[in-house]
Order: sequence, then C-alpha cells, then structure tokens
Amino acid sequence: MADVIEKTEMELEYETLLARLREGEMDAFREAFFDLHTYEQSEFYLELEEEDRQKMYHFLSPEEVAEFFDSLELEPEEYDALFEEMDARYAASMLGAMQYDNAVDILNEVTKEKLTSFLTLMDRADAQEIRKLMNYEEDTAGGIMTTEFVSVTSLMTVREAMRHLKQMAPDSETIYYVFVVDSGRKLAGILSLRELIIADDDAYIGDIMVERVVSARVSDDQEEVARIMRDYDFLAMPVVDYQNHLVGIITADDIMDVMDEEAHEDYSRLAGMSEIEPASDSSFSTAKKRLPWLIGLTFMGMITATMLTTFEDTLAQVAVLGAFIPIIGGMAGNSGTQSLAVAVRGIATGEIKDTSKIKLALREMGSGLITGLVCGLIIFGIITLLYDSSILGIIVGVSLLIAMTLATLLGTLIPLLMSRLNIDPAVASGPFITTANDIISLLVYFSLANAFMSYLL
Repeated sequence: MADVIEKTEMELEYETLLARLREGEMDAFREAFFDLHTYEQSEFYLELEEEDRQKMYHFLSPEEVAEFFDSLELEPEEYDALFEEMDARYAASMLGAMQYDNAVDILNEVTKEKLTSFLTLMDRADAQEIRKLMNYEEDTAGGIMTTEFVSVTSLMTVREAMRHLKQMAPDSETIYYVFVVDSGRKLAGILSLRELIIADDDAYIGDIMVERVVSARVSDDQEEVARIMRDYDFLAMPVVDYQNHLVGIITADDIMDVMDEEAHEDYSRLAGMSEIEPASDSSFSTAKKRLPWLIGLTFMGMITATMLTTFEDTLAQVAVLGAFIPIIGGMAGNSGTQSLAVAVRGIATGEIKDTSKIKLALREMGSGLITGLVCGLIIFGIITLLYDSSILGIIVGVSLLIAMTLATLLGTLIPLLMSRLNIDPAVASGPFITTANDIISLLVYFSLANAFMSYLL
C-alpha cells in the first residue's frame, strides 16, 4: 500500500513539474526539478514529449542536463532520437560535462557521423579524455574506468593534500579513496578519506599511506575486476597500465552495471540465445538472434529421431516402453540444467577454483546418483503397481538412475571444460544440455530394454 501511495505522490509531482514547464515558469520549474534525485529527473525527462523536452533544454544548461543524463540507460536508437532533438553544440557540451566513462558508453552507441561531430564541437580537454578512453576495449578495466579521480603525491603533507582534494573534488567522480602516486605518476599507495581527515596536518602522505594496493590492469576483463571489487568490498579501484602508471579508477556504480550486464548475458545464453534481446527489437531481429541456436538444436534433435528409428523394433514389440521416454528424457534434462546452473554461477562468481573442480564434479555426480535412486525407486513402485510388471519397473527405474547421474555429471563437466578452453561457459546453454541428455537417456533406456527384452515378452 505504501508503494502505491509513494508512486501516486511522484506522479503528482511530475504533473506539477510538467505544468510549470508548459506554462514557462522557469524559476519554479528549476527549483522543483532540482529537488528531485537524478534518477527521478531522468525518469521525468523520458516521459516528456519532444516539444516539452525542447522547452526543458532552454530551462537547463548542458551541465545541468548532464547530471541526470548519467542515469539514463537506453538503446542505441533511443540515444540517436534524443540527439536528433538537441542542438549539436548543446549535445556536445552536455556529453563533455558528463562523467567521461558514461559519455564514452553513449558515444559508442551513436552513429560515426554524430560521434565525429560531437568530439569536434566539444571542449578540447573533454574530447581528449573521451578519445583516450575510447581506445580501450569495451569489456576491459580500461573500457569501464573513468579518468576523473583525485591523486596526491607521497611528498605532500596532509595539509597540502587536503587543500588539493578540495580543489579537485568538484570534478572527481568519487573522493572516498585518495590515490597516491610517486614523481613518475606510478601508483604508490592509497588512503581513505577518513584516514586523511584524522591524520596530523604536518604528516607526510608517504608515511601514512597504505603501500599494498590492489589494482587492475587496463586489459583485465571486467568480470574479473567485478569479482575483486566484490571480494574486497571496494567503493573504487585504481587502474594502471603495464608500467604501473595510474590511469583511471573504477567505481562501485560501474561494477554494478557490469554485474547486471553479465547476469543478463549469462541468462540469455542459458536460455539458448546468443545475446541480450532488447524489448524494442523487431520480430525479424529477435528471430535472427535465436535461429543459430535453434538450427543447431534441430540437428541434435535429428540424432534423437534417428535413435528412435534404430530402436523401432523394440518399440514395436513392447509399445508401452514409449510411454516412459518423456519421463526419462525430461528428468535427465532437468538434472543436467540444474548442475549447469550451479557450475556456470560458480565459474562466473569465482567460487570454483582449479582445486575444487574435481570436488564439484564428484559432488554433482553424487547428487545425481542420490536423486536418480530416489526417483528410480518411486517410478519402479508406480510401474509395478499400475502395469503389474516388475521387470518394466526395473528397466525404467535403472534407466532413470543412470540418466540422471550422467546428466548431472555432464552439466558440470561441459561448462568446466569450456572455462578451461577460455570459452564462456554460459554458452553451454540449458537447451543444449537438455538435448544432449535426451540422446544419452534414450541410449541407456533402449539398451537396457533390449537386454531384458526376453523378460518383457
């Protein structure tokens, strides 16, 4: 109920803001608008019609728009549409005033023509910093870092460092950590803001700094950086080049975006899709992304069909065997997908180390053995009662036991093998594992049925 009331109040506030915007009450609009959180400002902005946004550009400076533009997460075509509305100089100034790493993310999505235009019209210093960041690969530490940070030298006193911090803070993304460099701009140490505040004013930074600094290389994968920041509970992490020069920092909000992006990507691949599908995608675009997987699974399905043809005589002699194919295949597929999810998650979060991979495989196989035994006994009892055939119950029950055990082992080993080969383990998708387990379970089932055929007739 409280959520509904809060939402209603926000909607009323948006309506009041919109009325002031349309009536040209600039001072009243600005006062109420800046009382909102930047996320709320961005939500209000996106709800506006183009005509209203045009008025808003007259009410707000590019620097003020940049404050909430940092919060936007749109599709490339949506950014293009917004920039079509803006004067090119206004847009360039706004992008230059944004946090550089966020500006780079946006500029990577726009057309080459717009990119060139914005960088040309932008302040030279801002354009230089943005061009520098655009040289790094997208999914690396260099690609997600920002160059807006505060650093001090080890030869400064605390008093000098505090004065420098006050001067640089307005243009820095975060000041909770103060990074220390030597005369050659190499990373030498780190201080928290708290440590700096409580230190003696005449103390030298080099004497009070922490020299052991956990840092990332510009080429490090963003997933690895996310794991480190999660494990150490960092709010920010320094990024260095191959010579240990401090070139940027990665902040907690950047890592949250990375983790969200990676989670969506892994989810898509587990579902048998090659990449994240935006809601705005057309039917054709969505189908094009899904078809490679589905075509591959179709060919794998043909293997299953061929196997059924091979065992056609067995089915013809004991038709009731066909009734239990969906149960065995379905249970094997479910078990394999569960193990796959555990393995992929463990690899993605770094919980699975090289030393624990064998332990994980054995644990999952043991789990499959236990669950398969329980399910096998249950299905044996049901078949024996319903069909008055203990032999049929044994065949189905043992097949279920073997299929579920092998499925859990396969669901663990495939992603571990892919990880070993430096292939994203999430591509061992649920549909792929399910289809592979169908093939194995059918082979086991009909092999046992053929072995005990004389007892079934």
